[in-house]
Amino acid sequence: MAGVLGALVPVFLIIALGALLKRVLLTEASHWIALEKLTYFVLFPALIIVSIARADLGGVAVLEVSVALLLAILGLSGALMVLRRPLSRALSLTSPSYTSLFQGSVRWNSYIGLAVSSALAGPKGLAVAAVGLAVMIPVLNILSVIVLARHGARADAKPPKMLAQIARNPYVWSCVIGALLNEISVVIPAVLMTFVDILGRSSLALGLLVVGAGLRLDSLHRPRAATFLSCFLKLVLLPTAAIALGLALGLRQVDLLVVAIAASVPSAPNGYVLARQMGGDAPLLAEMLTVQMIFATITMPLAVSAANYMLLQ
Repeated sequence: MAGVLGALVPVFLIIALGALLKRVLLTEASHWIALEKLTYFVLFPALIIVSIARADLGGVAVLEVSVALLLAILGLSGALMVLRRPLSRALSLTSPSYTSLFQGSVRWNSYIGLAVSSALAGPKGLAVAAVGLAVMIPVLNILSVIVLARHGARADAKPPKMLAQIARNPYVWSCVIGALLNEISVVIPAVLMTFVDILGRSSLALGLLVVGAGLRLDSLHRPRAATFLSCFLKLVLLPTAAIALGLALGLRQVDLLVVAIAASVPSAPNGYVLARQMGGDAPLLAEMLTVQMIFATITMPLAVSAANYMLLQ
C-alpha cells in the first residue's frame, strides 16, 4: 500500500497544483481552455503515438490484457445501455444527463493511468499501459460518440454524423498511427521521434494540471445520486471486474497491475469537452469527475493492492 500511495501522491499533488493555479494565478477561463485544447489535440496524441510506437510488446500479454479490459468495459457499457430507461426513471435523469452517467462510468483518465503505471512499474508498465491506450481509447470514444449522438441535447444518430465525430477524435487516430508505426518496419528519423517524444512527455504534467483546474469544488455540497452511482460503477465495479477477468485469463505481475490501474482511475476529463460539443449534461459530468477524483485517492490504492494480494495467493 505504501508503494502505491508513493506513486499516487505526486500525481494528485500536480492535480492539486492545477486547482490552486486556477484560483490564484491563471484565473481566466480562456487560459485553461487554450491549455486543454493544446493537450487534447497536440500533446497527448503525441504521447499516445510515441508510447504505442515504442512499446516493446515482446513480454506483454497483449491479448489477455486487451480482452480483460475490453470485456469489463463492454459489459458495463452494455448494462448501462440496456438499463437506460429504468436508471433514468430511478435517478430522474434527462437524456443528456444519462449520457454523462454513461461517460462518467466507463471512460478512463489516461493521464493518471500513464503517470501511475510509469511510477509503479517503469518502462514495462508504460508498455502495458500502451496496450490499454490502443485498446480502450478507440472503443470508449466510439461508444461515447454513439451514446451522445443518440441521447444528447443535439442528438443526431445518422451514421455519417457519428462517423465524422469519431474521425475527428485525435485520440482515435493517434492510436491508429502509433499501432501502425509499431508494426511496420519503416525507419523513422531520430530527430522526428525526439520531437514527438518531447511533446508527449510534456503532456502528462500539463494534462494533470488541466484536470486539477477542471475540478468543480463548488458542486461538492450536494452531489446528485447519479454522481455516487458513477463512483461505484467506475471506481469499484469496473476494476473488480477487470481484475477478476485478468486473473481468469492468467495475467500476472506488471500485466495485472496495469490492468488494475487502467480500470480504477477516475473518468476522463475529455468526456467533459465531448459533452459540451455534443449536447451532454456537462455540469453533471464535471461534478462526477470532481467527486471521483476525491474517492479515487482511496479506491485506486485498494484496487492495486488487491491485484497484488491476489497474485500472492
